[in-house]
Amino acid sequence: MSWEKTLDRYGFMIEERVKHYFTEVKKEARAYHPFIAKVYSGLEEFVLRKGKRLASCSTLLAYEGYSGRVDDSILDVCVGIEIYRHSILVHDDLVDVDTFRRGGITLHKAFMGKRDNRFGEGTAIFVGNIACALAFHFITNSGFAEEKVARSLRLLSKGYQEVNESQILDLLFEYKDVGVNEWRIMASKRAASLFRATILIGAVLGGAPESDIRLLEDAGKNMGYSFDIQDDIIDAFANEEQYGRPPCRDIIRGKKPLHMVYALSSEKQKKTGKLEGRLGNKSLNNQDIDFIRMAIKENGGLEASKKESRRHAERAKALISQTSLHNKVKEFFNSFIAYVEESLDWYK
Repeated sequence: MSWEKTLDRYGFMIEERVKHYFTEVKKEARAYHPFIAKVYSGLEEFVLRKGKRLASCSTLLAYEGYSGRVDDSILDVCVGIEIYRHSILVHDDLVDVDTFRRGGITLHKAFMGKRDNRFGEGTAIFVGNIACALAFHFITNSGFAEEKVARSLRLLSKGYQEVNESQILDLLFEYKDVGVNEWRIMASKRAASLFRATILIGAVLGGAPESDIRLLEDAGKNMGYSFDIQDDIIDAFANEEQYGRPPCRDIIRGKKPLHMVYALSSEKQKKTGKLEGRLGNKSLNNQDIDFIRMAIKENGGLEASKKESRRHAERAKALISQTSLHNKVKEFFNSFIAYVEESLDWYK
């Protein structure tokens, strides 16, 4: 079975569990206040929008890879992981002033309705906080042994702290020059934290040996690095038909993905200054975007970032191969990582 079909199969199981949960919580919310029921309906719609469910599926597969089963307890945890992932996205959309996410309007825009920005944004902040609290609720009440639950909660809280630290640096980098090493420091707690926490929670609950926990911690970090770099390349170089949203959004905002950091720090860029004044320019047209893409390539940014993504991908595959995970699960993770590597070749 391909990694995509595996995600579809396990993602469907998690989605059905999410729907069941929200049916119950909306009943409770209506008894409290009708608007709070609408809030949970909005969160449910946001969580269930089309997506790969990679974070929650990673937890589920890591658990199955050690326990040999899929049960109600781990599905409840995966609901928590899926909602946790979306708590981060709600706040991301606010900070980035985004209006669309996965084919629908962002939550702060949805909650605004006929009211003002303050109401929509304030409500979305609180909903993001609620979503994070729900994630902890699901793990706490999953029925696993107390010591496994406590360890899982520590992993999730550490991951949440780290991803928020990285987001602060990502925002800071819009206002300062950044070198490659400083970018790596930021990225060590971005997607790396998400992959590390979600895989390790599944492994801990599934009874993985401590030697494997150490291997998976490093593997998750390297997967996160590789995925982060690839995702940033897609944002800059994929067209709207491929990606489903306008290209170069990060660059238009003034963000500094790794390929841009490499390009800006190159000797050629220092001599020509081609990219000066382009980063953070919100009025860029298609011709400007084509120019930026060409300048990133000419200054070596695209190839250097591809090379770094592949290096982390190979490291992740090597580490996963050393674990005692079931071969089917090893095959899934290695196939997904290989796909990330292969997709880098789409952009030349």
